[in-house]
Formats: sequence, structure tokens, C-alpha cells
Amino acid sequence: MKRVVITGIGIVSPTGTGKESFLYSLKNGESGIKLVPQLETLNFNCRIGGIPKTNGSLYLPLLEKYNLVHAGSTVLFALLSGLEAWDDAGLTMPEYNSSETDPETGIIIGSGIGSMDIIGDTLIPLVKQGKHRRLKSTSVEQLLFSAPGACLSGVLAAGNICTANSNACATGTEAVLMGFEYIRQGKAKRMVVGSTEGYSPYYWAAFDALRVTASNFNDSPTKGSRPMSASACGMIPACGAGILILEELEFALLREANIYAEIAGGFLNCGGQRNGGTMTAPSSEGVIRCIAGALTDANINASEIDCISGHLSSTMADPLEIRNWTIALKRQGQDFPYINSLKSMTGHCLGATGAIETIAAVLELKNRFIHPSINCEDVHPEIAGLIDINKIPAVIIENADLRYIAKTSFGFGDVNACLILKKHS
Repeated sequence: MKRVVITGIGIVSPTGTGKESFLYSLKNGESGIKLVPQLETLNFNCRIGGIPKTNGSLYLPLLEKYNLVHAGSTVLFALLSGLEAWDDAGLTMPEYNSSETDPETGIIIGSGIGSMDIIGDTLIPLVKQGKHRRLKSTSVEQLLFSAPGACLSGVLAAGNICTANSNACATGTEAVLMGFEYIRQGKAKRMVVGSTEGYSPYYWAAFDALRVTASNFNDSPTKGSRPMSASACGMIPACGAGILILEELEFALLREANIYAEIAGGFLNCGGQRNGGTMTAPSSEGVIRCIAGALTDANINASEIDCISGHLSSTMADPLEIRNWTIALKRQGQDFPYINSLKSMTGHCLGATGAIETIAAVLELKNRFIHPSINCEDVHPEIAGLIDINKIPAVIIENADLRYIAKTSFGFGDVNACLILKKHS
């Protein structure tokens, strides 16, 4: 099988749009959670969230040419991060309206819910008013679940597979693994992969109604997302996008590409909503089996994992997630690897979260650091009883000796994804 490496990354996140801005916040433990006035007006319990800023992007003039600059946020976030990833990989942007295509490059970009902002703000109101003929001519193409990848394909002239996936909060990590498998099997030389989620109160409302969002920190937004903390009271909704360029190793070396990391292996599965697993809660058996499958696929031992980028969403499921890791790795106390949660800074970017967190882990491997998990000064007692709390860094750990990072994502439907990233040397 072909070896697969990561050669480019692009990011639109609450803690920074663009790689450098995101990296700075990552190292310094800066939260991107803020008060969202619209949520207050709409009487939400949780009135804070993570919404990226995209104004001033260098790629907006290019999107203007393709009539995409006014796309909904789900599509726009994917385009901005995708174009940055393409540039970051040192690849040439195709000429506007050129007839040439690239049959070696494919695209898989997923989303948890799709363009809910267009549906809620435009489509439903106009239809209810009997004015659906006022919809823009681009409405259908913007509403397609495949729209983020399809629009990006039109700019990049990608001529291999172009598709979308959706698997709740595991979507982004799943997209990376799908692209990885496509290259590993020799079906493409390069894949543009990741996930995106736009902002819409119509989407966030469902989580607010489910009472899984935090309502105790509306007056102190940056303290609201508290993975692994005893005072955690729910997730903080957020949005954004993360796109990665994957390439066959020999293909990347041939063009002397900058390599961030190698994908050593991974695994996808479902707990079947049995043995404690439900539509909204993970089955421990399924999670443990997923982690074990990823280790086997990567051909490494549990003892070789140096750091875990956890799903850890600041809910009651956090202690169970740690317990599952201790069982899967057979490591506890001081023997447990370092573990962190990007959601402590970004909030939960829903369908986009796996891709964004994968990019954070890639940056850690490349730059030899472990980013902090903020707001965890009061580690949950169940977690403290399982692992050494010093394995949850409160501040950056620099000059970290990292070889393997495990990135996991778990989602509604009892679905699991585990990705093993390896330092390239």
C-alpha cells in the first residue's frame, strides 16, 4: 500500500483564520469563544459561541471571479481554508476558466448539517411568503451537501473523485481517513480533504433545546468550554473549517514538497447503539474497538502513543472517554500519554471539528509542542482517579518529543473515528 503524507493545511476557526493566526492562538492557549448577541435576542440558554472572522482574506478576490464570494458560510469557510491549504502545499492555482483538469487530485469535504444558514435565513422565509421565485439562481448549487467540495473543485480543476461525507461530529476525521484510503489504494496521487460547518442559530438551537450546551458562563465566554473539568456544564457550539492536502509520499518527495506529518493508519466504526451506546451516547465497547483497530492499522503498539487529541467536548461524557482510553491503551496514571482538547479554545465546531483538530495535531508534530487545554484547573475527580493530572497540560509544552499522536472523534449515532499521525523524518 502507498504511504500518505500531509503537505498543506488551511484553517478557518474561532481562534484564527489562516495557519499563522491559528498556530499563535494554539501555542498561547487563547480562546475564541465570545458572546453572540443574536443568541441573546433569540432567548438561547447558551449565548456564547465560536464564530470565525473571514473578512480581509487574500482569497476573496479569486472567489469574486468565480461568483462565490457571497456563498453561504458553510461553502465559504471550505473555500477559504481549501485555497489556503493548496497554497500552503506549494501547488499552482489553475488559471481562471482554463480547460485543463488535474486527474490525480480528488476532493472529499464533509459537513454535519450542510448550508443551514441559507435554508433558515433565505429558503424557508421566501417559500412561506410565496416568493420562492426570488431565490438566487445559485441557490440549488449552494444547498447541495456536496457544494463545498464541488465549488472548490471548480476553482482547483480537480479531476479525480469529488464527493462529500457526513457523520455527525466524526465527519472531519472520517473525511481525512477516506482520503487517506483513496491514496493508499492507488486511486489518486493527491486528495483535498476536511470538513466545514457554517454558523446558523437554527442548527445551534437543537443543541440548546437538548440542554447539552453550557449556560453558566454567558458572562465569561472564554471560561465556558471546560473539557475534563469538574465544573464543565456543557459544550459551546462553534463553526469553521479545516482542509488538508494529502499526497502519496513518493509523489510529494518527487516535487520536494514540505511534509507536515505522515498518516500511519486509522479506523472507523460504530458501536451499534448497544451495550450502553445510544443515538447520543457512545458505546465504550465500540470506542475501545475503534482505537484498537487504528493501532493495528498503523502497526504500532499502544505504548508508542505520545499524545492524544481527544474528542473531549466539555460534557458528562469526558470522564468516560478517558476511561475508554485507559482500557484501550492499557495505560493509566503516570504511564498515560499527554492528552489535550482543542475544544477548550475553539468550542465544538460540530461537523468541522475533526478536521480542525487534526490540523492542530499536525502542527504539534511539525513544531514539536503540545498545546494546552485551558479551563481545566479543576480536573474532574473521575479523571484524576485514572490518570496523572500533569498529563493534561495547562500551558504549552515546548520541545516535546513526539512521534505519534492519536486523534479521535465520536459522534451522534454512536460513530467513532481514530486517526494515527506520525512525525515525518
